[in-house]
Amino acid sequence: MSNPYEHFKKDLDSLKTDLQPLQYQVTQHAGTEPPFQNDYWDHKAEGIYVDIVSGEPLFASIHKFDSGTGWPSFYRPINEQCLQFKTDYELWMPRTEVRSRYADSHLGHVFSDGPAPTGLRFCINSAALKFVAKEDLQETGYGDLLTLFENVAKQEGNR
Repeated sequence: MSNPYEHFKKDLDSLKTDLQPLQYQVTQHAGTEPPFQNDYWDHKAEGIYVDIVSGEPLFASIHKFDSGTGWPSFYRPINEQCLQFKTDYELWMPRTEVRSRYADSHLGHVFSDGPAPTGLRFCINSAALKFVAKEDLQETGYGDLLTLFENVAKQEGNR
């Protein structure tokens, strides 16, 4: 399978230059940003969240919810194939680490205490993400994801 985001990924030296120190620490060294002191924990605009390193589309605002944790939380990814999961033993119990598929960026963790319909809570570091507003999706190359928002509009119209 070819990597459609390969041209976005940069070498580590470029990442050190292009990313802010916290972004580099989170994505390349599995760091964690402080809760409630990050860009997207209470962000409400419509759009998608992509990997800050590669541009891989990861999460959509339509799947975001307020978990009360101080980090952006989603009950599902846009496409689970854009993620990889690894067991993390950094704390007192095993957790499931979430990483981007192509860039292998550390994003955060997934827990089984989220809302319906999945019961999952993807707890993600803002420092690993870049937000692309719904109105900018077409011009930034993510136009195919506009259907996510059209489907929501149709469902709400049927209520």
